[in-house]
Amino acid sequence: MSRPATFVPPPGARAYPLRTARGEFAVVDAPVAAGVEPRGVALLLPGFTGSKEDFNPLHVPLAERGYRTVAVDGRGQYESDGPATDESAYAQEELARDVLAQAAALGQPVHLLGHSLGGQISRAAVLLDHAPFRSLTLMASGPAQISASQRERVKLLRDALAVMSMAEVWDAIQAMETPEETETPSLDGGLDERDDLRRRWLATKPAQLIATGRQLCTEPDRIAELAAVPLPFHVLSGAQDDTWPLPLLDDMAVRLRARRTVVEGAEHSPNTDRPLATAEAIAGFWDGGPAGV
Repeated sequence: MSRPATFVPPPGARAYPLRTARGEFAVVDAPVAAGVEPRGVALLLPGFTGSKEDFNPLHVPLAERGYRTVAVDGRGQYESDGPATDESAYAQEELARDVLAQAAALGQPVHLLGHSLGGQISRAAVLLDHAPFRSLTLMASGPAQISASQRERVKLLRDALAVMSMAEVWDAIQAMETPEETETPSLDGGLDERDDLRRRWLATKPAQLIATGRQLCTEPDRIAELAAVPLPFHVLSGAQDDTWPLPLLDDMAVRLRARRTVVEGAEHSPNTDRPLATAEAIAGFWDGGPAGV
């Protein structure tokens, strides 16, 4: 499970429902830092079991580089509504069209960044229509289905959700975690915000987890299609990743002619493992885009 360092938005950021042609989506919207020349707007998509709060550590360093960042809960994730049992509402194309609507609501072409599952949804959105985007960053998000070991874990979760409530599954997950996983340090030196994590889990719709979990386990390789899109690409990951092994990500970057960044000391969530180094790499890519990006 993705673990934000904090659920509290950073100073200056605003949490609100973004109104779009496809409904409202909960966002954390962080403006450019005071006195800094604006350089662009970015839309940030979280991964499986995640939420917009996963990007909280990136907002301030990216604001200081001139970027307004808008992190969003996808349909059925945490504070964005969605059906509890209708899996068809979470088909990848539906989620991709949500992203296009979110970008349109922001009123200008945006840099698009997707973490893990969010990367595959981002890719689907770009393949539908690349015009709303200035670039695409795939963060810890690979070319096709997740690794065999992770497919087993997702299958266990999907099987559990078919017969158990979200609260029962939460309790089962907590019982299986190690003390180190259960007691993750927070920014203030205390334990992680377990009540917030539980609230996020219970608010996420089970149909969203079942449908997107299936997508992660069956996603085809669409890199050849993506490489034909006229956008700059960035493949960013930690130095270790058991969801998509690094050689797969390296090869994907070559096939996309993308910038490749490996964040040392980070694993599957460089945004929370090493946020400053991750933000530096992201802003460096955005800064280096075509004129006017």
